[in-house]
Amino acid sequence: MDIDTIKINFDQDQLFLLNICLAFLMLAVAIDIKPSDFVKVFKKPKVPIVGLISQLVLLPLLTILLILIFKPPASIALGMILVASCPGGNVSNYAVHLSQGNTAVSIILTSITTISAIFLTPLAFSLWSQVLPDLKIAGETIFVDPILMIKSICFVIVTPLILGMLLNHYLKEFTNRIRKPMKYISMSIFIGFVIFGIYGNLENIMNYLGLVFLIVLVHNFAALTMGYGFAAMNKLSEPDRRAICLETGIQNSGLGLIIIFNVFDGLGGMALIAAWWGIWHLISGFSLALFWEKRPIKQH
Repeated sequence: MDIDTIKINFDQDQLFLLNICLAFLMLAVAIDIKPSDFVKVFKKPKVPIVGLISQLVLLPLLTILLILIFKPPASIALGMILVASCPGGNVSNYAVHLSQGNTAVSIILTSITTISAIFLTPLAFSLWSQVLPDLKIAGETIFVDPILMIKSICFVIVTPLILGMLLNHYLKEFTNRIRKPMKYISMSIFIGFVIFGIYGNLENIMNYLGLVFLIVLVHNFAALTMGYGFAAMNKLSEPDRRAICLETGIQNSGLGLIIIFNVFDGLGGMALIAAWWGIWHLISGFSLALFWEKRPIKQH
């Protein structure tokens, strides 16, 4: 079967449940955050600027370079570009928190890229896909529903963030009691994303993994490495480096899948790249976060 004819299992009716899980992850992160954490970030605007450059400029350029090196089928290349054009994934906030990175930076970057995705994702995809002339799909215009994006960021990020910070401020004793159980529950949810993502697409993964496994592995590894390296080049602190690394390497491939199914009629290579990226960035991000969790940051 040709890769452009395969279908990836993506039940949009499950999106609400997924968002509830993501909101819970955000709540688990938010109970350890104080308003002063955000004040510190805004006092040093260099940090979010470096993060945005890494994600919005360097990641697409890296993607084009990898496409030139691997020369994949057109639909796979388009999938790579679309993933690179998507905003940061919401699970990155939890991964950064787990890694002892700067969670406030992570939340700010996720929020900015998610809101700007309303116009930036279509613009970036159109721009970067035309850099390589063989990747043109005539007549396709991407539309990202602004109301959907605003509702998403309010439900998944803003509401649990405010609730968690209020709990931490007004109910400290209660927050201290639930902190440890929430850590284990949220970690179980994180692992569950991976398991159910693989199970739901097991047949397609078994049949076509060879086509995309190495590409997604290299693409994601290069994104994580570049994010950390670019932050280090700009002499940012270790918590900031970890945040920018994970923000660059964890993309909202779920949005990519929605776009692929609604705009490109589930084009096989694109869908497979987005689906496998969605699984793999959880594995790589979670593994890296656990690695860093065991390596406390030295206080100077």
